[in-house]
Amino acid sequence: MGASASAPSVPQPAVVASEQTPSAASPPPGCPMHQKKTEDSGCPMHKAVPQNAESQSCSGPAHQERAYEFVQCPMRGANKDDIDPSNMMPPPNQTPAPDQPFSLSVSREESTIPRAQTDKNWVYPSEQMFWNAMLRKGWKWKEEDINPGDMTNIIKIHNQNNEQAWTEILKWEALHAKECPCGPSLVRFGGKAKEFSPRARIRSWMGYELPFDRHDWIVDRCGRQVRYVIDYYDGGEVDKNYHFSILDVRPAFDSMTAVWDRMKVAWWRWTS
Repeated sequence: MGASASAPSVPQPAVVASEQTPSAASPPPGCPMHQKKTEDSGCPMHKAVPQNAESQSCSGPAHQERAYEFVQCPMRGANKDDIDPSNMMPPPNQTPAPDQPFSLSVSREESTIPRAQTDKNWVYPSEQMFWNAMLRKGWKWKEEDINPGDMTNIIKIHNQNNEQAWTEILKWEALHAKECPCGPSLVRFGGKAKEFSPRARIRSWMGYELPFDRHDWIVDRCGRQVRYVIDYYDGGEVDKNYHFSILDVRPAFDSMTAVWDRMKVAWWRWTS
């Protein structure tokens, strides 16, 4: 996370992203941030939680549908009241594994990344959710010397990776600030660790290391969906801010607009 290999490096028009710069000028009246928010503050056990209020209008992963019930409220997920009456199922991935050696937090941190088609931000997984996800992928905790502090650090590194990826995407999206004054939002994302991008393969032929992970993020640019490719490279030791990876973030060659953006940035770098 120390640097991005592909974000525009020349002065760009400012991106309007009120979630990150509350003191900036007010966005146009049609922007989602002007819509009335319905959430109350505080832990969810102190208020009624409307059922299916989010799932009816969003296409994000299921673990986001009740995510705000676990933000800064770790006692959630620990009692029978967590059963969702709409499907009589517990919240996804928050149940401790049968042979888990220690308890893990089920609280979740809110990101700064706007979630498309809502007035909310994406929410990161809890330590417990991350543990369960690793088990599903075949990880065997008994083969490693791991403790609760390690999981806390893993979550912090994971969240920093995503925050930096969004920051780099905003730099590219600044090229389109006039056509999208409300700023971009994230529609969905997916990991493709074993599907190396053409750029990563070409770099490896030149003697550079391959990335240890790849994500494709689909961004909503005021009604237009744009795909970004993110390659994650090992950046060495984790620093005090939990920066670990070097990110190569760029729009995919899915349209002439993306091609033109990358050509402009390449030219600016070459001539600067």
